[in-house]
Amino acid sequence: MIVILNIIILAAMVATAFSLNKLRSLIGIVMLASIYSLLTALFFFLMDAVDVAFTEAAVGAGISTVIFMSVIGLTTRVEKPPINYHRWFGLVITFLTAIVLIVGTSDLPTFGAVNNPIHNEIASYYIAGSSHDIHIPNVVTSVLGSYRGYDTFGEVVVVFAAVVGVLLLLWRETDSNSGDTAQVAEEEQNNG
Repeated sequence: MIVILNIIILAAMVATAFSLNKLRSLIGIVMLASIYSLLTALFFFLMDAVDVAFTEAAVGAGISTVIFMSVIGLTTRVEKPPINYHRWFGLVITFLTAIVLIVGTSDLPTFGAVNNPIHNEIASYYIAGSSHDIHIPNVVTSVLGSYRGYDTFGEVVVVFAAVVGVLLLLWRETDSNSGDTAQVAEEEQNNG
């Protein structure tokens, strides 16, 4: 049953991705991207990666949608027609990337197999040693906060850098004499 649900979700993700490619309305694109993110979160949930699913839903569907809608409020609602845009080039690059990813992951162990390396020593060590090594009774907290502390710190740095980047993109200076950014932009357009 899980396999059928995974196939349905992946098919919906592919359909959403193709729909994203056809739309020119930026609001529609943001909404479809949010739907794609929710489908991804559902897929992660079904693959028993609840923490990743929660992060994808919060960041991908939540925060990103709010940021994109804020940016659309500062720009136009419809995408401008591309200049010298070759659709086939992007499609070829996408398929080449897919082939590289499929070949690169073909050597991975079977998902959920009992003899996977993660099931051999690491999981039992984390469960048994969590309270003894770092004196935290919650295994998930001990794994994220201590055993995988550098990984968690790296994720926090990436999210922080993304927020700073978005703030720098959205930041506008105001003319101290006029005080209104929209008025300054209109005056520059009339004068230029």
